[in-house]
Amino acid sequence: MDTSLTRPDGSPVRILVVDDEPNIAELLQMALRFEGWDVATAGTGRTAVSTAKEHQPDAIVLDMMLPDIDGLEVLRRVRAFAPHVPVVFLTARDAVEDRIQGLTAGGDDYVTKPFSLEEVVARLRGLLRRAGALDARVSHVLTVGDLVMDEDSRDVTRGGDEIDLTATEFELLRYLMRNPKRVLSKAQILDRVWNYDFGGQANVVELYISYLRKKVDAGREPMIHTKRGAGYVIKPAQ
Repeated sequence: MDTSLTRPDGSPVRILVVDDEPNIAELLQMALRFEGWDVATAGTGRTAVSTAKEHQPDAIVLDMMLPDIDGLEVLRRVRAFAPHVPVVFLTARDAVEDRIQGLTAGGDDYVTKPFSLEEVVARLRGLLRRAGALDARVSHVLTVGDLVMDEDSRDVTRGGDEIDLTATEFELLRYLMRNPKRVLSKAQILDRVWNYDFGGQANVVELYISYLRKKVDAGREPMIHTKRGAGYVIKPAQ
């Protein structure tokens, strides 16, 4: 969980995801929940407006094409009671007019389909920080047992000993450490660390997990574990 992005009272950031394709909405919900955020979803424009009133999101991911009213109308209605909520539009790759309309109407950013989940998360992070509604004073330090990662300086230590990681090893370890004791599938890791579709690249995950083990667990009680058929998990050594 990225504790640097919370509401000022310490509660999780609230995101509303609006998309009439259940698979896309579910994937986005899953990715944003992995950030430790509170996520609501809506499959129609009218539901989106009522959910926004009730949920009071800190940001909205909004598909342009909805079955009842379009994303622009949703934005207009939401901004009537939440004038400053940041909005990221989801648009078709070739719909340049949609993007121009969305930004002209007051949308803050857009992502074209197909998109990587990591890109949406990154856009939301930027908007949330710029919105200034969040508490960014919390240290960006992740700790699992005696393993410590400073996300800003990119220093990693275990038991006080420095661990030297490549950029990819760092991202993989960061994802594991943001989700301690949670089993992460190869597909989830591929999408978050490598931005690959859920395809036949799972061997790259195994390879990098083995690299990490040599650096993090070598000569110590292991922290990185394989859950056969399910994925990988990091937890404090016993």
